[in-house]
Amino acid sequence: MDNGYTRQIRERIAGAEDGTVFIASDFADIADTATIRQSLKRLTEAGLLRRIVNGIYEKPRYSELLKEYVAVDPEAVAKALAQNYHWSIAPCGNTALNLLGLSSQVTAVWSYISDGPYKTYEWNSTKLEFKHRTNKEITGLSYTTSLVVQALKTLGRANVTSEIIQSLSDKLTEADKQAMLKEATEATDWVYDTIRKIAGGKVVQ
Repeated sequence: MDNGYTRQIRERIAGAEDGTVFIASDFADIADTATIRQSLKRLTEAGLLRRIVNGIYEKPRYSELLKEYVAVDPEAVAKALAQNYHWSIAPCGNTALNLLGLSSQVTAVWSYISDGPYKTYEWNSTKLEFKHRTNKEITGLSYTTSLVVQALKTLGRANVTSEIIQSLSDKLTEADKQAMLKEATEATDWVYDTIRKIAGGKVVQ
């Protein structure tokens, strides 16, 4: 039988989209941390949630087409972990390329740079890796700017073609482009020059 707090948490989860990832602090306005954890444990046992890794839960998403539950989105789990531990993160390596549609290669490990400690998390056949980097690589950069910078660094200057520049320009919003121009001024010269091209050659005012 749900207590009042568990009922409120259950109702909030029920109102969210299937596939939504939760951490305890998402319910901090309802109860204290210990009560929330106990409620989340109870709701997991009831099947409303599934526990992914320590402190991270998902509202399962069922595919009628596949007739099975869909795997949790690793990107959503990475963002939830970053929120939970107050890290700033950015996808790096093949993960950054995949998220921007610049590579179709299936990545064995979802990799992120982080201002937190080196950490790895595994569930089922998925592995998340957080690599510690100095704050200057991510501090003051929006998620999208960090993502693009890391993708360009992964590709390397010689491999950034006009087609890649056009692809990124098409994917990003005007707001994203303007933010990159303002935020990435400390990036390596060739990276910033490429960002200017992605943004249409505009110079930040």
